[in-house]
Amino acid sequence: MFETKIYRNSCKIPGLLILWLLAIAWPALQAQAHELRPAIVSAHAGTDGTFRVEISFNFEAYAAGIGAEHKDTGESANSGLYDELRALEPAALERRGTAALARLSEDYLFEADGVPIALRLTGIRIPATGDTGLARISTAGLAGQLPPAAKTLKLTPPPEAGQLVFRLFEGGEDKPAYAKLLPEGQREVEVALSGPEAQPVWQTFADYLRLGFQHIVPKGLDHILFIVGLFLLAARLRPLLWQVTSFTLAHSVTLFLGIAGIISVPGYIVEPLIAASIIYVAVENLMTSRLHVWRPFVIFSFGLLHGLGFSGVLAEIGLPEGQFAAALIAFNVGVEIGQITVLGACFLAVGYWFHARSWYRSAVTVPGSLVVAATGTFWFLERTL
Repeated sequence: MFETKIYRNSCKIPGLLILWLLAIAWPALQAQAHELRPAIVSAHAGTDGTFRVEISFNFEAYAAGIGAEHKDTGESANSGLYDELRALEPAALERRGTAALARLSEDYLFEADGVPIALRLTGIRIPATGDTGLARISTAGLAGQLPPAAKTLKLTPPPEAGQLVFRLFEGGEDKPAYAKLLPEGQREVEVALSGPEAQPVWQTFADYLRLGFQHIVPKGLDHILFIVGLFLLAARLRPLLWQVTSFTLAHSVTLFLGIAGIISVPGYIVEPLIAASIIYVAVENLMTSRLHVWRPFVIFSFGLLHGLGFSGVLAEIGLPEGQFAAALIAFNVGVEIGQITVLGACFLAVGYWFHARSWYRSAVTVPGSLVVAATGTFWFLERTL
């Protein structure tokens, strides 16, 4: 049974501390709904010279002129227009975004052997409106013709595109012959047609290490909140290591199984359960003042869920053929560095200085866990209703 003892003075929570914690949590609630995700540009080079491009992206953000200079749509002066477009049904959005679609082939410039490829829009697939608080990913299609005996293909995306994934498919194959994660600031990528050479392994490792870290800091707000929840009960290194180690082992397993295609759980199931795991950790923090022996095992089970969430991200972006292991390991290492960074920030903020104080639980653990629980509940309801 849970130990239900809570210190008497745990109700005497400093009002300013609560306001400070809520001020931190509120932007997290908003960013979770409006986060800008990388575009995925897939080029298909046929053996007969046909050339197709599919761009999976946040069409509303593109049409509203919200680029990578913003971390989420709410930061832009055009956020009102974005919200208006996000509420439109697919047919209405396509009509409203006619001008944006017309410039798509100019913004994403493809060249073969240095000669621009004339592309025409073939259509766009826009998901149903759904929850307007969440971004939807549309897929636009472009088509053209490669010059005879073309040897190289070059993509120059628009500056506002920011981080994106470029994939090249050849001869109707369903697996990319080349895949690269373009970080923000890299303005072009050029590859050889007919057997493109993969980039060096160290470059792939660096790219996916960065991606894994960014999926925690700053983009993985639900994962950050889970780690903060672990910290709040035991702000000491040894018990935290036990919990984080079990969490790491678990999400590494499901991350691999998910990417390998061995298991697959829809996001509409995984995401609410991740929110539920945040609520559980926070509530347990409120119900007990000490770490129970079963907690690492419970954390392990939650780690399995979070690993499925990580694998969903990688499945969308893809892993380079031939460098699967390097990219997967790098992403996982990046995630761990991100988690350690979060723990380090918590220690520097309050753990190192105050964890031994008699008022630590009433002033930090209890109010912090209340905010974590409230935020997790908000996300759970948002993802299920």
